[in-house]
Amino acid sequence: MILLFSVARLSAQVQYEPKLFVEGNDTLPYRILYPEKFDSKKKYPVVFVLHGSGERGTDNKTQLIHGSNLFLNPEIRERFPAIVIFPQCPKNDFWANVTVTPTADGKRAFTFPYEKTPTRAMALLIGLVESYRKQSTTDKHRMYIGGLSMGGMGTFELLARKPKTFAAAFPICGGGNVDNVKKYKKVPLWIFHGAKDDIVLPIYSEMIVNKLKELGWDVRFTLYPDANHNSWGPAFAEPDFLPWLFSHSR
Repeated sequence: MILLFSVARLSAQVQYEPKLFVEGNDTLPYRILYPEKFDSKKKYPVVFVLHGSGERGTDNKTQLIHGSNLFLNPEIRERFPAIVIFPQCPKNDFWANVTVTPTADGKRAFTFPYEKTPTRAMALLIGLVESYRKQSTTDKHRMYIGGLSMGGMGTFELLARKPKTFAAAFPICGGGNVDNVKKYKKVPLWIFHGAKDDIVLPIYSEMIVNKLKELGWDVRFTLYPDANHNSWGPAFAEPDFLPWLFSHSR
């Protein structure tokens, strides 16, 4: 299993081209996968995938651990030709504004400040998204955002900051400020969480879902009864996941 995992990581690293987004004195590493038979005269959907806290760094590799192989599947690449981007958050930063507090029962509580200045990583991510939105090969009506754990939190915050940019979003085992939900502008969401998650409790997703339903907006919620924090595994394995994602257009 270790050998197969290593081979999978190596395959992703080879096929996802390493790049750097530079803004002022700051740099955001990212990996990009182009469609097979990429044609610079055509427009393609663009998918941004945000990793969790364990994949932070500057090696421009670790962010590919979870989810990257899904988009390398030959059938997926043929059926859904798209540009796929995995940015990497710096080691001591977060995608979203979040305060983490230990609780008496040994778990962690998350607080998401409202309308706070974006983190350095979020500011760079916004710059990266805008740079691709302006590219001639980007279908501006079919840009998507999603992520897991810390990346799920980043997804919720980015939706609040750039609600008119994305056609759909897929936050996995994340959370966010419920007061931000009204800013999402009815972007379709498919939210995933594990019912046994003891790292980021499912209540953080459930609060967002309940608020979206209260507003009468489009939301799809899957709570895996036997999954812990690694709910991205069954989420990325959902047969309808990519058909649902790519079916949306602004």
